[in-house]
Formats: sequence, C-alpha cells, structure tokens
Amino acid sequence: MAAISNCMCALVCLCSEICARILGSVCMRRGYHLWLAAVVSVTPFLQELSNPRSIFSNANNFFNVKFVHCSCGWTFLLLSGFVLLVSLVPTGRPLLSLKHLSRLGVSTAVCQGVPYLFQLLEDLTGSCHQPMPPGTLLLHRLETRQTCQAEGHKWEGYHVSPQTFTLTLCSLCLAEELAVFVRYLRRGYPAGTSLRLVFLLNASLLGLYNLLLFCIALYAPSYTQTVVGAAIGTLCWHLTYRGWFRTPYSPGPPGFGMFPRLAGARNKLG
Repeated sequence: MAAISNCMCALVCLCSEICARILGSVCMRRGYHLWLAAVVSVTPFLQELSNPRSIFSNANNFFNVKFVHCSCGWTFLLLSGFVLLVSLVPTGRPLLSLKHLSRLGVSTAVCQGVPYLFQLLEDLTGSCHQPMPPGTLLLHRLETRQTCQAEGHKWEGYHVSPQTFTLTLCSLCLAEELAVFVRYLRRGYPAGTSLRLVFLLNASLLGLYNLLLFCIALYAPSYTQTVVGAAIGTLCWHLTYRGWFRTPYSPGPPGFGMFPRLAGARNKLG
C-alpha cells in the first residue's frame, strides 16, 4: 500500500508540474484567447462532419445541464480553493487571501450578471410568433415574452449565446489564475499533494470547458450568436484581468503580493 501511495503521489507531482509549465508558458498567457476565438469561429464550419446522433447534439445533455449551465459556480468553487491555498500558505496573510478571493467574486458576478443583459436584449428586440405551417404568424397583441409564452407561442428576438459567453469567460479566468502556480513552484513554496490535486482539478475543468465550447460551437444553431457570446466573454475578461485588476484601486491581478522577493529583485535591477 505504501508503494502504491508513493507512486500516486509521484504521478500527481509529475502531472501538476507539466500542467503548471504549460499554463504558465508565454505562449499560453499571450495566445490562449486567440485559441478560444479560433475554436468558436472555425468549428461551426465543420457541422457537415458532425454526428447528429451525438449526445452533444441535444441541448439538454448531461454536460450542458451539469457543467455548462453551472459553469460560473463550478469555476468559483474550485478556483476559490486553489487561490486560497496558494495565497495563504506562502504569505500567512488572511487579508491578502480575501483580496484575491474578492477578485473571483467580481468575475463570478460578471459571469452571472451579463447573461441577464442578454435576456433583456432579447426581450426588447423580440416579438411574438405563432408557429403555423409553412411559416409563422406575427402576433402584435402579445407584447411581452411572458404573455407570449403563456399562450404557447414563440418569442423571437436577438439572442446572444450565454453558453459560449460563460465558457469563454470561465476558461480565460481559469487560465489566468492557474498560471500563477508555476511561479509558486519555482519560488520553492510548500506544494503538498492536496494542493497539487486541487490544481489538477482546476486544470481538468479547464480542459473540459474547452471540449464543451468546441461541441457547443459545432452544434450551435446560429453562427452569429455563438461568436458574439464568445466575443463579449473575451471583452469582459480583458476589461477585468487585463484592465481593472491591474490598477491600484482593484483586488489586484493573480499573484499580487505573493512573491515579494521576486518583486524586490526586479526593483534592484531597475
């Protein structure tokens, strides 16, 4: 049993080292958003090669219900554990950890709040239609989504995909937060098996989000809805992680205050 346990710990250590180097690489940090843009933009053109009987062709499949619709919650749950450990263990400063957790709170609020704006946009631009072969009949008397759907009709407005928005934003947030781990390891801070497992769980969630984003883009009914949703997700990430979080009046970027010796060395070089 001891030999098996040692082998498992060694495997966890090896996998976490590899993932940390990949996520902390320059190519990943500078080009990951371009990779997501390529997935969303190019994948829909492969629909002719897709399998219509695949589980992912059903919008209510297990992965959509359990992961895509709850992606903001899953991201906050797993990332908060990782951020708490990597910020508290080396510094011993609870207030700094709370500051980093507040950054995740802001990201989660954006992730949860923006889809409501998408729904509001669809309400304002939509109209009620009654399905009738061979087309639809516009019903002017039903002016709200609630009254339209209560009558069993269909409300049609400008729809932005909340699925591609949340998956894109959550993927970018995960990649941004997890990139700190390679610096954490290089500084020689404590990295036990439990911390490495939490890191690998987050990395696995990131890989799952990439797969789900590919599948949603592949089976999406509208190319424009998918691309616009991903573009808004990227914009929100850019405004927060690459914009506001780098200013003095913010929770700070990932890794802020965690590597004082490295910061001091840079100041001396300057």
